[in-house]
Amino acid sequence: MPIITISREMGTGAYGIARELSRKLKYILVDGPKLACSAAEYGLSIDMFQAVDEKPPSYNTVEDRARAASLNLIELMILDFAKNGNVILYGRGGQDLLQNCENVLRLRFVADFEERVEQFAEREWLDPDLAQNLIRRSDHQRGGFIHFYFDRDWNDPLSYDMIFNTSRMSPGSIIDAVVAAARDPKLKEADEWSVAKIENTIMVKKIESALLKSDELEYRPFRIDVEDGQVNLSGYLGSEQEKQAAMRVVSEIPGVSGITENLHVLNYKAYKDKC
Repeated sequence: MPIITISREMGTGAYGIARELSRKLKYILVDGPKLACSAAEYGLSIDMFQAVDEKPPSYNTVEDRARAASLNLIELMILDFAKNGNVILYGRGGQDLLQNCENVLRLRFVADFEERVEQFAEREWLDPDLAQNLIRRSDHQRGGFIHFYFDRDWNDPLSYDMIFNTSRMSPGSIIDAVVAAARDPKLKEADEWSVAKIENTIMVKKIESALLKSDELEYRPFRIDVEDGQVNLSGYLGSEQEKQAAMRVVSEIPGVSGITENLHVLNYKAYKDKC
């Protein structure tokens, strides 16, 4: 059975549908509470989890990099769940983390804005004006997270396999449609080789986290590719010392069997002084 990912607008009723799908398919629902329960196992505090969960990251200061590394830990949790299969990944860019896997059924839930406001206000006992502001903020934040971190338009219909308008379809009809789609033989055929893809992505995230956490590096974006423990690391650094530190950090990660580097040293300060 495929991995199911869910992208949702607030107030669409997607969470109730996800819970019923997990019960019907006997899948694990990987949502906020599930990840929060696992956070300590990955060395992530609940406060930090809540601070970075579905928030656009930044890399400017040491504190920013620590938050970005924490976001990587959340992604590692999601990938570990995905590797075991039979999961529903609720939000958090699950489909983008698994973009190289063919055994993923990508769902999107939308609804009329006014109806979302009404349902959210009733469910949470909120003033409608406050509910409206919270939903607009949620849409902006979630869309910004996907755009910033995965460089994708949250609303692009081609990013999803099935889009459901919960203003027009009942939960029962949606669940029946998803269950039928999850049994598509084409998705099943991709299960076996997708595990290797997920393991490679897990290694990439471990390397990103280690580089972000290193005190020896003034972090700059790296390109990291992994295939069966072999790492290809490329990018630009400010000194030979940083280059050697980056190589050492990567080599010390369990599971790394070899490194091919294409790291270029550029003297940013000298360049800046000339400008």
